[in-house]
Order: sequence, then structure tokens, then C-alpha cells
Amino acid sequence: HLTARAFHHTMALTTRVTFTIVSGEHRLRDARPCVIVGNHQSELDVLLLARIFPPWCSVTAKSSLRHTPFLGWFMALSGTVFIDRANATSARQAFAGAVEEMLTHRQSVFIFPEGTRSYAQGPEMGAFKKGAFHLAVQAQVDLVPVVAANYWGLLAPKEGRFRAGRIPVRVLEPVSTKGLGAGDVEGLAARVRESMLVALEELGETEMGRAVGK
Repeated sequence: HLTARAFHHTMALTTRVTFTIVSGEHRLRDARPCVIVGNHQSELDVLLLARIFPPWCSVTAKSSLRHTPFLGWFMALSGTVFIDRANATSARQAFAGAVEEMLTHRQSVFIFPEGTRSYAQGPEMGAFKKGAFHLAVQAQVDLVPVVAANYWGLLAPKEGRFRAGRIPVRVLEPVSTKGLGAGDVEGLAARVRESMLVALEELGETEMGRAVGK
């Protein structure tokens, strides 16, 4: 948590790009443990993670990385939640260890459900993979959606554009998974994605690419 904040402040000074939470920051702490999901735009999202990570939050990784020298050791020490997809015959089996770790240590996790960077040029998101939602349902913890305004006007690697700016972020209302099962995952993912798209459109951006909250 403290390391992430220090990284964000340092990079803000060097890049002059800042992510600013304009509403709902308390939800990241109050919902612990939870599964936090966010829209994934580009490599710059590492600054988003550095800004929003609450205490007792980590990312997920393949369990095979746990024993990788240096990287795996660092992940284990930093509280990474490992998911054993390779040896799993079902989503439930894959997330069993992660669920136990989350509940035992009250550890929240952050996941980009799009799975890959979108480089979207407007308020758009790719299709959601279901892993984050299976994990939340299996653990019976809240989902907390986080939406960063589209910042294509600030950063566009293919166009060689990099500008300074402030990118507003909203933390939306937690979505309960109490009583839901595997059969509810698809509908849950669709509802969360729709709420995030609405927020993404509302955040908007100016003609110069400096995203502003509304």
C-alpha cells in the first residue's frame, strides 16, 4: 500500500500524469475482503493501481509463478493471490486456494476483467472474462468496480502521444455476491460491465484529452 503510493507520487512528478479518485474511495477499504475490477486501457494503468491500492490488496497470478526465482518470491511476500488454473478441472477448483487465502487473511484482490489492454479511443471496454466474477461468487465477497476515464488523448503509444494530465477515477457501489452461484456469473459480469460503461461515459474527456470528472 505505502510502496504503491510512493510509486504513484514519484511517477506523477516525472510524467505529470495523475490518477485522482473523485468519488467512492472509502469503498476500497470498507468492502475488505473484496474483488476489485477495473477497466484496462494501457501500460499507464500501473499508475492507476499505484493510486488506488488499499491496504491488504494484491493482484492474482498463475500458481506456476510462485516458485519462479526472485519474481515468485517477491509475489509471495507481497501477498499475491495465486490461482492454479493449470491443474484445475473447473473454475471452482481453480479458485479454491485463492478463496481460502482471501478469507483467511481478509485479502482483497484487483483484476482487470478485460484481460488485456484495450487502447480504446473513447469510452469503450472489451468483453469481460469471467474469472474475477467466479472468484467473487465462490468467496461470497463483494465486487467493487473501479472506472478510470478514457485517457487516449493523453497516452496513445501507436500515435506517439504522451501528454501531462489528470485522469479522474470513480469507485462504484460494491456489488454483493451473497447467495449467488456459478450459474449467476454470466449475468453478474454483464451487470457490472454495464455499470462501468455508464460511469466511463459520464466521466468523459475534454478536446485536449485532459479527462475531467462530472
